[in-house]
Amino acid sequence: MTSRAGLARFMRRICAEMGAERYMLVEPSVERGPKSVRILTSNWVFDALEDLGSEGIAKIIESDYATGAGTVHRAMTPAATCFLTAEEKRALREHDHAELYCLKLCVDGAAIFALLSASAPQRIDRTGLLRAHMAMRYALSQLFAACGDRSSRDPLSERERECLLWVSEGKTTDEVALILGVSSNTVNSYVAHAIQKFGANNRAMAIATAIRSGII
Repeated sequence: MTSRAGLARFMRRICAEMGAERYMLVEPSVERGPKSVRILTSNWVFDALEDLGSEGIAKIIESDYATGAGTVHRAMTPAATCFLTAEEKRALREHDHAELYCLKLCVDGAAIFALLSASAPQRIDRTGLLRAHMAMRYALSQLFAACGDRSSRDPLSERERECLLWVSEGKTTDEVALILGVSSNTVNSYVAHAIQKFGANNRAMAIATAIRSGII
């Protein structure tokens, strides 16, 4: 696996083996702010991507349907998605995404999501999802190693990451300061920098972005 073209061929083979018709490999885009994504490879038609939009895709990969290795994979249908708008549900239906699985792949410290979909329910071979999950992780690791130009998607410094992690655990600013041996003002400064780097509006949004990106 040494190129994007090779990755696309690999994903087409995965789809053929699983009974899926469409695929997408996507990751949260920290640089572009909350509810933004970066598509690594996909065979979705352009209109489907336009109609669902980056925010719709972000909602899917942030949902409970996004499952990792060792967990029970759940099929998503447009009618069952309370987190999507009516327009986003219609986009899935009109572009024949009647059944969709979202697999979370942890690769080289990054959270990559694989969307596999079919035009009819129960068409995708659910028993093969674990095998596909492992194969996709391995393929992506090969690609990243071969390209050698994948820079870190983590914009935070070590201290900013530590502060955000402790805040996500429910610690107060004073408690984080005590744990790290710094002042409360310093903790607030680190958290403020993290919020700014993520383009978030508040701490909660910054934490949510960091978690879905696999940063904390």
